[in-house]
Amino acid sequence: MDEHNAIECFSALAQETRLAAFRLLVRHEPEGLPAGEIARLLDVPHNTMSAHLAVLTRAGLAVSQRHSRSIIYRAHLGHVQQTVRFLVRDCCAGRPEVCEPLLDSLADRASTPDN
Repeated sequence: MDEHNAIECFSALAQETRLAAFRLLVRHEPEGLPAGEIARLLDVPHNTMSAHLAVLTRAGLAVSQRHSRSIIYRAHLGHVQQTVRFLVRDCCAGRPEVCEPLLDSLADRASTPDN
C-alpha cells in the first residue's frame, strides 16, 4: 500500500453513507449483502447507493460478485488490514512496547463494544 491508496481509502470513508455502508458490510462478513438490501437497510435510494458502493469498490474496501440477478457486496478486509498496517508501519520508532495498547485493542475487539 502506498500513500495514494491510503488517501483513496480514507476519502471513500469520509462520507456518512459510505462509512455506514462499509460498517454494515463488515458486520455481514463473510456472507455479504445484496446491493438492494444495503440500500434498504440504510434508507438510501438504490441509484445513490450504487454510486456509493462503486466508490468503496474503487477504493478497494468492497468487492462485488453477481449471484443470479443480485450483486452481493462484501467488505474487503484484507485491504483494510493493509491500510491499518500502512498507518502504523513506522509506529513507535522501533519500540513495540509503546504500540502494545493499540495492538491489544485491535486484538481484543470481542470484549469491547464497537460504537
